Amino acid sequence: MMTSQYLDRSEYVEQAYLFQLLRERSAEEMPMQELLEQIRFELLATTKLPFAIDYLLTELKHSGLMSPAMQKLAHYFTSFQAFLVHQAEEEAGRFTMQTALQVLEAEANYRLKNCSPAGLFFFQFEVLCRNRLHYDRGLTAISSDPIFSSDWSKWILQFRAQVGLVEISDLLFLCSEEYEERLKSAGQTVEGKGPFLFGRKEGRIAFGNRRKEPLFLFGALQRHLGYPVVPRPVRQDENKEVIPQMMRRIERLESRIKLMEEERRASLDITKFYKKEDSFPPVD
Repeated sequence: MMTSQYLDRSEYVEQAYLFQLLRERSAEEMPMQELLEQIRFELLATTKLPFAIDYLLTELKHSGLMSPAMQKLAHYFTSFQAFLVHQAEEEAGRFTMQTALQVLEAEANYRLKNCSPAGLFFFQFEVLCRNRLHYDRGLTAISSDPIFSSDWSKWILQFRAQVGLVEISDLLFLCSEEYEERLKSAGQTVEGKGPFLFGRKEGRIAFGNRRKEPLFLFGALQRHLGYPVVPRPVRQDENKEVIPQMMRRIERLESRIKLMEEERRASLDITKFYKKEDSFPPVD
């Protein structure tokens, strides 16, 4: 199985640091352009990331978006990274930039470890499932990741066409070494089957999660095989705004009650609500 990565390890270290800083400092509601200009000087100058940020800043100044620049920098950013940022920048979408930065940071950290094509595929596909992103465009972006061999890329595109028609667990089981071993044990030929991209453990877990929610499959893979966990968006505590909202409503109610009492006593002076006309200079 292919395990080589496209970029040096130092690049992913700096990428993870970049997405972490953007995620933490974006909570202060600072513009993305200002954040990138500040963070650029905190990154390691021997990497290519500062040059990539310069290009992102140029695109931000012209269009206000980062995803077009990331798509053009395909030799540095993967198509899946650009896809996530594009989804976050869509005005009608529910996928926020904060969530996208969480995912990008977690993915970069996973690439620093013993990243495998199977583990990365499950991580990226779970991101699509949990956040209800576009499967067709998302899987197309996943298939072009440099960590995937030609067999992997071809299978992901086939998988894209079958999602929704065939159960996910069945699709994964039929491409596992567990299924290959069962065919051989039964004396059947493996010609025309496969490709067998997943190991026996992945195949067993997929077979044990048939007719179940796909998220249960991802959870089992993470528990038994140590695959990376997809970060979930942190829900804001809405109770913090309850008391201020109640105070504002009480103030409005008090003002209304006061007006009603004045009107009842016939002492309401409505002239104080008149808009004062601007004084005009005399016309000669």
